[in-house]
Amino acid sequence: MSTTRLNCGYVPLVDSAPLIVAQELNFAADEGLSLNLLRQPSWAALRDLLALGHLDVAHMLAPMPIAMSLGLSGPMARIDALMVLSVNGTVIGVSNEMADAMRAKGWPGGFAAPQETAGPLLSALDRPLRVGVPFPYSMHRLLFEYWIGHAGLVDPSTLHIITTPPPLMADAVASNEIDVFCVGEPWGSVAVGNDVGELILPGAAIWAHAPEKVLAARHAWVEDNPSVVGALMRAVARAAAWLDTPKNRPLAIEILARSAHLDLPHAALDHALMGRFATQFGAAPVDVPGFLRFHDRAANFPWRSQAAWIGAEIARLAGINRDHAIDMAQRAMRPDCYRRHLGPIGVDMPGASAKIEGALTHPMAVASTRGEMILGPDAFFDGETFDFSPSE
Repeated sequence: MSTTRLNCGYVPLVDSAPLIVAQELNFAADEGLSLNLLRQPSWAALRDLLALGHLDVAHMLAPMPIAMSLGLSGPMARIDALMVLSVNGTVIGVSNEMADAMRAKGWPGGFAAPQETAGPLLSALDRPLRVGVPFPYSMHRLLFEYWIGHAGLVDPSTLHIITTPPPLMADAVASNEIDVFCVGEPWGSVAVGNDVGELILPGAAIWAHAPEKVLAARHAWVEDNPSVVGALMRAVARAAAWLDTPKNRPLAIEILARSAHLDLPHAALDHALMGRFATQFGAAPVDVPGFLRFHDRAANFPWRSQAAWIGAEIARLAGINRDHAIDMAQRAMRPDCYRRHLGPIGVDMPGASAKIEGALTHPMAVASTRGEMILGPDAFFDGETFDFSPSE
C-alpha cells in the first residue's frame, strides 16, 4: 500500500496530542498516511502556512477557521473544521502580584468558582486589566470576555487584550507585560512552576464542554481529497479514543515530552493529562475533573450549534454582521464529513435528541425548543435559540 504524506501543523500544547499520537502509534500508518508534524511558534504562523497551502491540515483554535473564512486577521481563506480535537484544557491565571491584590479585595483563592473570582479580579487594580491571550479569535478570549461580561462589573471592551504566543506566556507574566493570562496547558503550569503566576480558574468552570481545538484544512483541499480526509479522520479518532483511556495517559506524557514534539518536562504535562493542578508554586495539587477530554462524551463532534455561538461572539468582537458571521461559522463546521467518515467505524453519532451528560453547567444553559441540548455557555442570543439539524 502506498503512503500519503501530509504536512500537519501544530502549536506545542498538550491538546495537539491526537495528531502526535496518531503518528507515533501508527494509527496514521494503518490508514496509509504519514504525518509530517511541523511545530509552529505561534497561531499566526500556523494560520498563514495553512492559508497559503504550505500545510495540508492543522491543529487549530476552534474559532480560527471561522475567523479565516470571514477574512479576519490574516489572508482570507475558506477553512473547514473537520472534527474537534479536544474539549476544554485551558486555564486562567494571574501574576503573583495580581493574586495578592485580589486577596486584598476578598478573593478566597481556589480554582473552581467563577462567581467568587470575578469581583476581586476586576477590582484589584485601579487601571484596565492587561489580558494575555494566544490569538485575537480564540476560545480563551471568547470565554474570558463572556465570563467578565456576565459578571456585570465592567465592559469587556475596556480590557487591554494582548496577543501572546503560548510558549511566551510565562515570560510575559514575568516581565510584567500582562496581569492576566488565558492559555492552554502546559503553559499555565509553566508560569506556576517558574513562580511568576497563580492559576485562578479552569476554562471548564465557564463552559463545561467548550470546543478548544479542531482539525482544520482548506475547504478546497477537503473537497478534492475525500479519501485522504477520511483516512486522516479515522486515524485521529483512534488516537483521541486512545488518549481518553486513563491507563494510556502515562505513555501519552512520555510521547509528548519528547524533543521532537513538545520538548517539556514530564511534570509540566502531567497536570493537564491527569487533571491535577498546583495552582501556586509549591502548593498541593487539586483535582479538576473533566479538565481536558479528547474523545469521551462526543468530544470530537463538530456541533453547528457551538459554531453559531462562536460566530456571534466573533461578530461582536469584529463589528461585523452577526447573521453573516453565524452562517459562515456553521458552514465551517463539517458534521457531514464526520458522519460520512466516522459513522461506518462505529464512532458515536450524536443526533437531534443528543443530551450529553455534564455538558452544560452554566445557569443560562437550557434545552432548546426541539428538545436537544444547545452545547454552549449561553443557549439564547437575544431570545433566539440556535439549533443544529440532525442531517448535518
